Amino acid sequence: MQPTRILPDLQASLVCEEVRQEITGNFILLGVIGYLRVPQVPITAFKLCVMNRWTAGVGTFTENVRLIAPDQTTVLRQGQVKFALPDAAHHAVNVTVFGQVEFPSAGVYYVEVVVDEVMKLRYPMPLLVQPPPQNPQNQAQQPQPPKPQA
Repeated sequence: MQPTRILPDLQASLVCEEVRQEITGNFILLGVIGYLRVPQVPITAFKLCVMNRWTAGVGTFTENVRLIAPDQTTVLRQGQVKFALPDAAHHAVNVTVFGQVEFPSAGVYYVEVVVDEVMKLRYPMPLLVQPPPQNPQNQAQQPQPPKPQA
């Protein structure tokens, strides 16, 4: 008997600045993000992409990706997509794009990946504030090599 529905496994989930697809179908991830280091808050990210790769499932599914604030209840952004896996040997790659994401404060934000109301993964994405140097002119200058004498 052939199974008609098997919930898929989430093989990978990555936050990055950009996801591109080659003509061959392969994906290129640019700027994979483990944490966000910013000069001040609030700050707005132009674009954040979440790439998820599903495998070992059978059926039609709904993926829901959420970006959660540090209070762990406020949903900043959410994206939903339907996808299908005809058999367990196939895989599906979904890219959720969040544009103009405002981060009001520093702290640990979370990415949640849910398929058909089942949480598959929840991982942290810390946002750290690191102001730029106050006055780059006042930094110690590198010693200059001696000038050749004629």
